[in-house]
Amino acid sequence: MNEKALQKDAMRVLKETSRTFYIPITFLGTNLKYAVGCAYLCMRALDEIEDNEQVANPKKHDMLMKVKDLFQYPFNEEAYLEALGEEKDNMPEVTLRMKDWIEVCPESAREIMFKSCEEMAYGMGKWALKDFNVKTREDLDEYTYYVAGLVGRMLSQMFEWDTGLKTDYDLAIGYGRGLQAVNILRNEKEDMEERGVSFVPDGWTRDDLFAYADEQLAHGDAYIESTRSKKKVYMFAKLPHVLAHKTLAVMKEGREKMTRAEVEQTVEEVKAEEGEE
Repeated sequence: MNEKALQKDAMRVLKETSRTFYIPITFLGTNLKYAVGCAYLCMRALDEIEDNEQVANPKKHDMLMKVKDLFQYPFNEEAYLEALGEEKDNMPEVTLRMKDWIEVCPESAREIMFKSCEEMAYGMGKWALKDFNVKTREDLDEYTYYVAGLVGRMLSQMFEWDTGLKTDYDLAIGYGRGLQAVNILRNEKEDMEERGVSFVPDGWTRDDLFAYADEQLAHGDAYIESTRSKKKVYMFAKLPHVLAHKTLAVMKEGREKMTRAEVEQTVEEVKAEEGEE
């Protein structure tokens, strides 16, 4: 594919992979849209390795540790597919096309993306070897950092790269952790039934996990406020966070998740609040 066709195809896969993040990514300016969008695709590629139920955890660890060493430019696609081994037949498109996502990412943003992807692959591999066995608050903090907190920090680095906006990295990490904490609550039953995994520390009740999510979302509230001077960045950061707050609220009511209509209404409300058509 030529550059334009590859960019368009990356956005297609992004939309198919996550409508939740596709919409706010489209709020961003061109360079930031492709940088953040492709970083999301690369990280989702790693996430699909971590979540693959057909791959044993020790094998996931080996794969992710091999992959982490490949985040440099030029990206060695042959070595990457070799690291996936026979398991690549069980991997989705987003994972198999890592090289394409890297090519679409603006070259001057790749170092930011590579360092974050390398750290994420390392952390996911580390926790795969532990069978994702979260026992303490410190374990939960570490796991949520590797899979989401560092994403928040990467976003801050990309915002500064493109717009000059400087933000607090600790708040950015809390922003990512908050979104992940809501995901853990939403998927708690499914994770246990389908993967035999619990991300809830020993002795914690569901109310304790709600309190953890509230704490991290509060960091996210402060983080989003700090981006207000850059409207497109603010819009991008705000929408997933508002959805996380509302999802947490409906779960506290005893419901499993927001309805599609509620999600669509929230998107429209955020757009209207910020004067978007």
